[in-house]
Amino acid sequence: MAKILVVDDAAFMRQMLKVILEAGGHEVLCEAANGTEAVEKYKAYRPDVVTMDITMPEMEGIEALRLIRLADPRAKVIMCSAMGQQKLIVEAIQSGARDFIVKPFQSGRVLEAISKVMVTS
Repeated sequence: MAKILVVDDAAFMRQMLKVILEAGGHEVLCEAANGTEAVEKYKAYRPDVVTMDITMPEMEGIEALRLIRLADPRAKVIMCSAMGQQKLIVEAIQSGARDFIVKPFQSGRVLEAISKVMVTS
């Protein structure tokens, strides 16, 4: 079981991920609606995994990813993106994201990504 921080500016997307993750036996520790909040909550809660939307107001997901990785180089961050954001996904992976999942979320793929990052240190 992983303790997870779910980051997305859309409340319904956070809820959708929460349902998938909890059904898969994981715990959603907390949620954030933008990158600034994500960095603060990561530092406060130190979750096992972060699911991070790429496109958000205030601070984009890739910038938040970089700041989280500065605070904790071992942070496990999975980026979430809409179809057609391949360039951003490549940038996210280069910035330290461990995996990515594409919206609309498919529960099997979400849980597979969590399992995959949990076994890698």
